[in-house]
Amino acid sequence: MTSENGTFPFMDEPVDNRTASEREWIGMPEYISTTMPEPEITATFKFRNEKDYEFFKETVKKHLYNNEKCFDGQQSIEAKQAWYPLKEKDSLWVYKSKKPINPQFPVYIVSKGRWKKNPTSRVLTELNVPFYIVVEKDEYEKYQQIVPKEQILILPQKYKDEYDVFWDDDDPRVGPGAARNFCWEHSIENGFDWHWVMDDNIESFERHNNNRKIRCIDGTYFKAIEDFVLRYTNIGQAGLAYTFFCPSLEYRPAYVMNTRIYSCLLIRNDVPYRWRGRYNEDTDLSLRMLKDGWCTVQFNAFLQGKMTTSKLRGGNSKEFYDEEGTKKKSQMLADMHPDVAKVTWLFNRWHHKVDYRPFSRNKLIKKDLEIEDCVNDYGMELTSYPTHSLSK
Repeated sequence: MTSENGTFPFMDEPVDNRTASEREWIGMPEYISTTMPEPEITATFKFRNEKDYEFFKETVKKHLYNNEKCFDGQQSIEAKQAWYPLKEKDSLWVYKSKKPINPQFPVYIVSKGRWKKNPTSRVLTELNVPFYIVVEKDEYEKYQQIVPKEQILILPQKYKDEYDVFWDDDDPRVGPGAARNFCWEHSIENGFDWHWVMDDNIESFERHNNNRKIRCIDGTYFKAIEDFVLRYTNIGQAGLAYTFFCPSLEYRPAYVMNTRIYSCLLIRNDVPYRWRGRYNEDTDLSLRMLKDGWCTVQFNAFLQGKMTTSKLRGGNSKEFYDEEGTKKKSQMLADMHPDVAKVTWLFNRWHHKVDYRPFSRNKLIKKDLEIEDCVNDYGMELTSYPTHSLSK
């Protein structure tokens, strides 16, 4: 049917050109991400000696960059680079909430051998986010050096004795899965529907927006994640991407569907699974959920600053990585899921490769909710770094 002027009535209605993830992101904090253009003009400077280079560097620093460090790109001897104007450092800013809101579900850290340096407990303490840390009995008193004893839970031996390591062998090691199962049961016993479980080497939680990765300094960050997940009936677990997997110059969607969730997880308590396997237990848990039709959500709008194993020794690094390499951990996952996982040789070591394409059919099912199509920053405001007390 056409109107008197020959046009279709619906043609005057606005067209929604947003992606599916952008339409689902309504009522959440602002998220803008673009692929930044390549430089239109580049210049190469050559110096006959180190003295000339140092003079040039200091002159540019003083007169063009307001005494800021000039070369903030490639810091090798062979190639140094800098943008003009100099890009402002994300570390000079933080997100701080007017009225901080802590997560509604309990937060657990699983830790072993890291009572001298424990980044996750430190940063959660600085954010004033309540948490428990789960440790083995013989390390209980050592962890009291960094965490109040009322926040320390001793892992009951039965969780190690009953843990399914998947392979039937004589290896007594169980990995972190047993402690994670204890966290799961502890949260259920205390009446919660979901729980957070985190590795012990996370040194920051960051909000990603406008191609910038800015640290958050209170628990509001976690509450926004919980609110998004609770909109749907079929999310089994959600988590945060690593900050180094979100380059500042490249586009990323607010979240990625149906992939592995690792290191910092928000898990639904009533799903019929528990952790298993000595290695790659995070990937295994994600795959079992995905195969049964559940969805997983990995956020790019919210990130975790994870320390590498080489920077922070302890935990399972010596047992599982220094002594035996990566072949066994990759092979176990291939044995668990031969239909989607295989072992490959890449970058001079063994890796596992998982095909997540079959799970693209798992779609989010939203609850019967009315959500206002607007931006909700949860009171988080961009604040210059010197105005708060968080230690760097």
